[in-house]
Amino acid sequence: MLDRRQLLASAAASAASSTALAATEPGGTGQGRKLTDLLDAFWAEELQRHPERATDLGLDTGANAALKHRLKDVSRAGIAGDRAEAAEQARRLAAIDRKALVGMDAVNYDTVAYMIESRRRVLALDMGGTDGFSPSCYVLSPITGAYHGVPDFLENKHKVDYAAGADAYLDRMKAFAGALDDNTERFRHDVAKGVLPPDFIIDITLTQMKQIRVPAADSRVVKSLARRAADKGLPARYGEQAAQLHETLILPALDRQIAAVTAARAGAGHAPGISRFKDGEAFYAANLRYTTTTAMTPKEVHELGLDEARAIGARLDVLLKAQGLTQGSLGARIQSLFKDPAQFFPNTPEGKAQLLAYLQGKLEAVKARLPSVFDRLPPYRVEARAVPEAIDSGAPGAYSEPPSLDGSRPGYIRFNLHDTAEWPRWNLDTTLYHEGLPGHQLQMGLALQSTEIPILRRNMYLSAYGEGWALYAEQLANEIGMYDDNPLGRIGWLKGQMFRAGRCIVDTGMHTMGWSQEKAVATLGELTGDAVGFTTREVNRYCAIPAQACSYKIGHTYWVAQRERAKAALGARFDLKAFHDAGLLAGAMPLDVLRRRVDDYIATAKT
Repeated sequence: MLDRRQLLASAAASAASSTALAATEPGGTGQGRKLTDLLDAFWAEELQRHPERATDLGLDTGANAALKHRLKDVSRAGIAGDRAEAAEQARRLAAIDRKALVGMDAVNYDTVAYMIESRRRVLALDMGGTDGFSPSCYVLSPITGAYHGVPDFLENKHKVDYAAGADAYLDRMKAFAGALDDNTERFRHDVAKGVLPPDFIIDITLTQMKQIRVPAADSRVVKSLARRAADKGLPARYGEQAAQLHETLILPALDRQIAAVTAARAGAGHAPGISRFKDGEAFYAANLRYTTTTAMTPKEVHELGLDEARAIGARLDVLLKAQGLTQGSLGARIQSLFKDPAQFFPNTPEGKAQLLAYLQGKLEAVKARLPSVFDRLPPYRVEARAVPEAIDSGAPGAYSEPPSLDGSRPGYIRFNLHDTAEWPRWNLDTTLYHEGLPGHQLQMGLALQSTEIPILRRNMYLSAYGEGWALYAEQLANEIGMYDDNPLGRIGWLKGQMFRAGRCIVDTGMHTMGWSQEKAVATLGELTGDAVGFTTREVNRYCAIPAQACSYKIGHTYWVAQRERAKAALGARFDLKAFHDAGLLAGAMPLDVLRRRVDDYIATAKT
């Protein structure tokens, strides 16, 4: 997953190519200045619309202190407000003369215009939720909904350093109860339109809801405030008030939500695809555009996945044969690697701690090699952490959480350690490089410490760009020698590439070709050799957030194509560090805008 936050001052000097690329300083005069002011206004509106983001970034202080008491408005009125605001922002942006913009200003305009337009397409279909890292047609699922996100947010993101922070925590507990009811109302709205998750998604959702439906004495949210208030010497009444709110507001709202989802369960079918909905095909097309930032059709995405799987499979076949694995399908041979007990950490608290320590060591090792291919590195610490146990049964395998803007929290790489049998050593490294360094944490960190990119864009997530970069980062780790003494790790890397190709195949298969969940799970397992528990959770994720999974391989293919295009155009003048600067230092952007950014790099390098 990912993500994007933290503004830190950078002490690194710009490379010569980077300086040339930014020769037209953003927002200098005229239309550029108007654009910069407008995007800053959009950012202020973004924080008001998403108070949790202000807390994530450490920006819920001073003039924004009131945001610390609120959660995002997910009510009917709040969703209508999102729709109206997107339309109004499009109107205000159109008032800027795009033809007068060059350099970074042009990148800023084109990126924001694309995202507003894509967001409006999704909102116009009036289904699903507005939270999460990608639009979902389901307001409640194993990875969407306030029930899923708010408890972890309160426990791990909301600060309780003083009485005001504890008071704000209590206000957010009240808001949590309201958000549960708002989500329940939205769920009923969607069900009335025929938009109902498949039965297996509802079952997982209900299981997770019931896991947080516990007495106050066992509530993570209550215990977190009581513990932290006591640590700061605050009165015991904070824990007592939290317990009262949990019992009188949160549990009743959660019970109403569980009842609504349970009642709807009787009408749920088993088919996973959203083409069965009236506007399902339109939602898939809109979200495919939103997440891939391309005009690719589902058929084209499916064929890309098949082509990539064949090419990756040929490379894997050679490496597996070198390990003496010559018989059976690729998936079966990869699966045999899971049978070596020496490759696993025990599925115990001690074993999980050892696994995280192993990852931390690998992070330090790759960080030492990055100066050979990058001029700049983000200055903050990155740590490997486990996904909280309360949500790991429905959470992705791994994801990245950026640091806070104020530097109080490092960047986290979350690994789902629900079962360590799903994480052999040879499969850990490439995921670490993807989520951490040189992947998401590096890409986000370089953008966020920039003094040239407007803060709105520093905090913007574009899946094809960011996930494509993270897959490219996995490839780069191989190129800088991280697997030279670890041939099984190289197999793990290519298995990961196969996995992302498989996503294009099974996501489009389910949502546009009528595939069953079982066929999708089996196909992904045949391609990768992954355990059925892992592939099932992944497929369920694609059911909950259709189309987003396709963005990874599409983005990776595009990044690699741009590098090869620059190398072909520049020959001996090609510089890998300068190419990375060109692609990264302007922040996240649609893939067509990335192409134009590489065009600028090529033209500059030729002069």
